[in-house]
Amino acid sequence: MGAGDVGSTHGFALAQSGLCEEIVFIDKNEDLANGQVLDLVHGQSFFPTVSIRTGNGKDYTDAQVIIITAGASQAKGETRLDLLKRNVGIMKSITRDIVHSGSEGVVIVVSNPVDVLTYVFLEESGWDRGRVIGSGTVLDSARFRYLLSKQCGVNVHNVHAYILGEHGDSEFAAWSMTHMGGIPWVEYCQICRKCDHCSDVRADIEQQVKDSAYHIIGYKGSTYFAVAMALIEIVEAVLRGQNSVLTVSVLLKGEFGLENVCLSVPCIVSDEGVKEIIVGHLNESEQQHLVHSSDIINRAIKEIKK
Repeated sequence: MGAGDVGSTHGFALAQSGLCEEIVFIDKNEDLANGQVLDLVHGQSFFPTVSIRTGNGKDYTDAQVIIITAGASQAKGETRLDLLKRNVGIMKSITRDIVHSGSEGVVIVVSNPVDVLTYVFLEESGWDRGRVIGSGTVLDSARFRYLLSKQCGVNVHNVHAYILGEHGDSEFAAWSMTHMGGIPWVEYCQICRKCDHCSDVRADIEQQVKDSAYHIIGYKGSTYFAVAMALIEIVEAVLRGQNSVLTVSVLLKGEFGLENVCLSVPCIVSDEGVKEIIVGHLNESEQQHLVHSSDIINRAIKEIKK
């Protein structure tokens, strides 16, 4: 749902992945959806066989995965709260259409602010929390691993590290869960010795992760390549039942001491969505950061309910 920059780029990545039998684009702007589909199908001889077409609400019924990228952009003179309320309205409308279709698929919310809108979908739909997940900090965690790999000279695939909390300014790096080739980060620093002041490097890397989207938007207006690939990771985990550990946004019900809030923590993602939340050990500082993220998201939810 949504054929703009993120939706169409993800469709392009999905078509090349070979994961799907069919990809359906739905957008209120039918001309945009038709144009994206026509552009994609002309390349069908270059990627695995897949049906690509436009559709409507009826197509939700038998979809295994529904990816929501739709949302409004901030208009001139519009406040952040006004924009948030508009996007909440859009999300509620989409949710009603999906629920009405009788869909039994997994919903992945990508629209921002993703944690709040994931909560809105869950509240409006009444669905089990595992079936409704936000893209969360999957991309932020990938950015974190990339920066660590560059700093330490280690292949990014051998870096295991997570960004947790809000997909936004209050997100944080879970350094206590960071490993390089199976060695905890703090121990690897003693082997690596590429940093004069490890604490300064840590702070710089964490800030770069937080600022990444702002820099990209400043350069070219929006981000869509990396998030489209991050979504492939989530979709593949669902369609192939991979039991992948991903930092998606999920509704917490007591995990990490938090209640009734959607934010990103390590989860096992499989064919039913979030199969299990991994309640790993966070140090005192990290737990405080997680609570801070929770407070920010809860304040936003209270604002839209006024």
